[in-house]
Amino acid sequence: MSAGQKNKTKNLSVTEEAPSIIQNLFFSISSFSVTTSHSHKSIMNLPFPAIFIIFIISIPSSIAGAGVDAISRLIETQDRERTPPSVQEAAARGVLLRLLPSLSSSFHFRIISKKQCDGEYCFVIKNLPSFATQKDPQILIEGTTGVDIVSGLHWYLKHWCGSHISWDKTGGSQLFSVPNAGFLPRVHSGGVSVQRPIPWSYYQNAVTSSYSFAWWDWERWEKEIDWMALQGVNLPLAFTGQEAIWQKVFQEKFNMSTSDLDDFFGGPAFLAWSRMGNLHGWGGPLPQSWFDNQLILQKKILARMYELGMTPVLPAFSGNVPAALKYIFPSAKITRLGNWFSVKNDLKWCCTYLLDATDSLFIEIGKAFIEKQLQEYGRTSHIYNCDTFDENTPPIDDPEYISSLGAAIFKGMQSGDDDAVWLMQGWLFSYDPFWRPPQMKALLHSVPVGKLVVLDLFAEVKPIWVTSEQFYGVPYIWKVGVGMSMEGIEQNPIVYDLMSEMAFQHKKIDVKVKLENLLSEEDKNRDVIVAFPEVDPSLISEQHDQSHHYDIPSGIFIKETIDTFDRPHLWYSTSEVIYALELFITSGDELSRSKTYRYDLVDLTRQVLAKYANELFFKVIEAYKSHDVHGTTFLSQRFLDLVEDLDTLLACHDGFLLGPWLESAKKLAQNEEQERQFEWNARTQITMWFDNTKEEASLLRDYGNKYWSGLLHDYYGPRAAIYFKYLRESLEKGKDFKLIEWRREWIKLTNEWQKSRNIFPVESKGDALITSRWLFNKYLNFTNPETKLIQERFQRATNGKTSFLADANFSILNHNNIMASYGSSWADQWDNGPDPVSASNESKKKSNNNALGKTKAVASNGVKKLKEGTSVGLHWIKTKYHKTTQKH
Repeated sequence: MSAGQKNKTKNLSVTEEAPSIIQNLFFSISSFSVTTSHSHKSIMNLPFPAIFIIFIISIPSSIAGAGVDAISRLIETQDRERTPPSVQEAAARGVLLRLLPSLSSSFHFRIISKKQCDGEYCFVIKNLPSFATQKDPQILIEGTTGVDIVSGLHWYLKHWCGSHISWDKTGGSQLFSVPNAGFLPRVHSGGVSVQRPIPWSYYQNAVTSSYSFAWWDWERWEKEIDWMALQGVNLPLAFTGQEAIWQKVFQEKFNMSTSDLDDFFGGPAFLAWSRMGNLHGWGGPLPQSWFDNQLILQKKILARMYELGMTPVLPAFSGNVPAALKYIFPSAKITRLGNWFSVKNDLKWCCTYLLDATDSLFIEIGKAFIEKQLQEYGRTSHIYNCDTFDENTPPIDDPEYISSLGAAIFKGMQSGDDDAVWLMQGWLFSYDPFWRPPQMKALLHSVPVGKLVVLDLFAEVKPIWVTSEQFYGVPYIWKVGVGMSMEGIEQNPIVYDLMSEMAFQHKKIDVKVKLENLLSEEDKNRDVIVAFPEVDPSLISEQHDQSHHYDIPSGIFIKETIDTFDRPHLWYSTSEVIYALELFITSGDELSRSKTYRYDLVDLTRQVLAKYANELFFKVIEAYKSHDVHGTTFLSQRFLDLVEDLDTLLACHDGFLLGPWLESAKKLAQNEEQERQFEWNARTQITMWFDNTKEEASLLRDYGNKYWSGLLHDYYGPRAAIYFKYLRESLEKGKDFKLIEWRREWIKLTNEWQKSRNIFPVESKGDALITSRWLFNKYLNFTNPETKLIQERFQRATNGKTSFLADANFSILNHNNIMASYGSSWADQWDNGPDPVSASNESKKKSNNNALGKTKAVASNGVKKLKEGTSVGLHWIKTKYHKTTQKH
């Protein structure tokens, strides 16, 4: 998020839907999620559900030569300046030692030249003929870089040993199937050679640094860099510690004091947005120890990336400057940008300052920043990311001004690095209607061809290259290729694994075959529990007939446009997800010892019950609007019980705990004052941040919500309880819902929770399988008397209408093949169809009849699938986890 970028995926071959002339020069970049924060669609249907997009550089023939030549020269420079082979080989051995210490002597690594791979980047896996004893290396892996060697190691472990590499939070790496030293499987006699069809494999989003990396120490960063190398990532963003560089630049070159900069930087959890010029000061000021320690950390990060042969992308100057600059240089041309999601245009936090590109200071500052990075880090890869107007509209729409701005940004880079290339996100062209053809063309043509590369991050939904004559001749990155630019990580590991491997695939992949019908259940968290509506209940309605671009048959809409509520969405068939959950639970006795099984089980159960909670909430609203006090009370309590039960479920796995997030923040503090500040930052980012008043919630509420045990019990549950309290009072007293009072109490709860210091567990407790079985029986088993009672309540509250519990004992919700619908910014989510409108009573009646018939058909078909597919499904699950369970 800066507030609207969403991550999706396409599975298209290089030859499909390509522009007329495609140069044989590929890139891998992608466009997320969250955790947090990111619109997903069915993994069995395009577009993909998660976080990735495949791209290539496409260059019209008129400028193809210039663009290709410029990028080719850059790659040649990077190859020439790359760390010596011996260092890269040692770094690759370090990854192996940390991953599989018992097999550190079983592999031999060697750097080879690109000439040995037909001029491309590659890795080669061979059997070592000299293998004689268990202590001798058995497998030789050669690669053009350290990353390529490690990628080859991963390829071997995955395709020859049946292993899987993942984050600790998602169950950890599955390495139990790897044989002991001396018994590794042999590859084909001729060896295995895999070329990259693309030179760069990109990773990260500008906001991942805050959503996921904010509190990381070197131990955690080392694991992530290992993961990157194993996944083939060689073009990662490297944004850590840049505040220390800016501090040095502004203090040493431009006469600013520490206090002058206190209001410029955001707090530790909000640096991504202060870097982009969305806000200033929020969560700060940063203590000097933060500057110092983050700079030390960045140097370790860069050193390891360079040792592995990576190409880290450094930041560049975008024009965003401290307020003090206009006082120190009173004649400087400095303007104030517009409001970014603050409630009252509060200048204390919003409306940052932009230095005019025509001012001589602009290039001077840009040059100084690049030079200071080179001085501190000792080297560069020559690629710099800069996004001047990421959800900030320029103050002037004159094309000449826009052109001068772009030229000045690049001139600042080039003045500090002759070989600089500007890597720019194309999100602004999708997000802001300001960028009409004249303004867009002015920015894109302000930089020499081949020195600017645009990332068309939303191309799978709103491809800008189609409407801009392929970015008016500028090299760009679009739909066909691979990479990852998610907003948050450590979820949905199977999708990351698939998309990382695409960096080495030359042909179109059949996703159904590749994933063997695996259901991917991640989506952007806009469920009611974690993104509670702050509107009057009378404004929440069900709509039964609407025509969406993606054929969404039903949904929720708000009658009043001044209040907003993102309706919960589905992009998959829930009956299949419930079916998957039932299979998972059935296989539990045999597989529950597997960490990865337990992660999948908790995550899948969480997803199912979250959708149950959405339906339950709207039944509460229906009971309220029917003036049914008893029904409202009964169903409200059911919702609150479900929140508590979900918290218990999430507590069963380390990957769903609030405690580690808070404790990692406090761990970086040097004293009690910093500990309070850092914990407040951590708590605020995941609840309600940016300004609010006593009666008006921040526009960035639930911006970074999380399904974490502790957060549901301590915050989401109490918030819902307050809302339901006012619902009951409204009915009991026969008065309107007290929206202002509800908001006041909710905001008070939020502010107090953010300031609180209570401790949360950092280790899981409870049995995931037992808990999942209990919850399935309690909420989804129609033969359970308690569930039948709830069904009767549903029918009374809805005048006999069907509900998802009536479909089948394994199927909830009547929605099939529903695509995601989102709001309009990184804070909200996208809706790709028209705004929902009220349906007539006749349309509603027709839709209800159709829905009932469809529900019966789905239920019947689902039961048939259950009977026919159970044995197949159980076999698949057992096969997937069998080796892990046996050797765990």
